[in-house]
Amino acid sequence: MITKEITIGELLKTNADVAPILMSAGMHCLGCPASQAESIEDAAAVHGLDADALVEQINRFLETRA
Repeated sequence: MITKEITIGELLKTNADVAPILMSAGMHCLGCPASQAESIEDAAAVHGLDADALVEQINRFLETRA
């Protein structure tokens, strides 16, 4: 279960297949060193997104992969 406190870097190490979800949400800077240390919550705030909704979408995706 992913939480909004996980960093983008940790999330991508956990499952790189979530990258398209982040990209479609407008997070096009996934390779940027700064984004790797940002939490989902922080990145969502920068991009004007609802962190809880994004985490829910990621977790639904990950559940289908389990």
